[in-house]
Amino acid sequence: MNMTNNKELNRLAKQIAKYGYCSRRDAEVLIFDNKVFVNDKLVNNPAIKVSDDDIIKINGKIINNNVLSAIYLYNKPAGLITTFKDPNNRKTVFDDINEKYVNLGRLVSVGRLDINSEGLLILTNNPTIANYLEKSKAKRVYKVRISGQLKDYQIKQILKGIVIKGIKYNGVQSIETIENKKENSSKNTWIQISLIEGKNREIRNIMNYFGLQVSRLIRISYHIFELGNLKKSELLPVNTDKVNLILKEIKNYKKNNNSK
Repeated sequence: MNMTNNKELNRLAKQIAKYGYCSRRDAEVLIFDNKVFVNDKLVNNPAIKVSDDDIIKINGKIINNNVLSAIYLYNKPAGLITTFKDPNNRKTVFDDINEKYVNLGRLVSVGRLDINSEGLLILTNNPTIANYLEKSKAKRVYKVRISGQLKDYQIKQILKGIVIKGIKYNGVQSIETIENKKENSSKNTWIQISLIEGKNREIRNIMNYFGLQVSRLIRISYHIFELGNLKKSELLPVNTDKVNLILKEIKNYKKNNNSK
């Protein structure tokens, strides 16, 4: 295996997943089943470190480590699960995508939207991009319909940071009212919330804490990407310039953090 110091090294299973061949867990199964060769040597240890210079073969076929990074914007409808497989056989976003689009290879999502949430979901064939966007403090913006209305003191409390059931939510950057109107004989308010973290069901948990029910939650932007006029279930490839911009951000991020 390549042990050059100036090369980025990954565990073999992670490297296989990085190339989009399969998940890390499935890669480990292939390795233990003696189906993976590195530089023409059989390897049965998923923890071995490899770099992009190492040639990996699975079932006799070389994995293409020169696949161009791709990013897609997807308008997720409510009612779909953001996962590859669901034990309850509910329809997933990947089922929806594979019904309409072919030859995209294996894609991973940048974070998740729960089954009842909708809007912008970013997909990529490069897990490094997904990991970076998830862990970075990239701004996410949501349109949210709630029953009732947030009071000024509640907004201040949320913006300051709030602890709910031992979990601290301090990533909300702004909250503004978009529209107030009566729907179905009850007062509903549309608000817009921006935040810089992606804790599970964060917005719903915060609203529930104040006794406000979320009836719709739509993500409209994430970092430099916007939902725009994308139709439900539509998948839009991101242009090369924006993909390269994200890859440059990742490179700079790694350089700055390695220098600390």
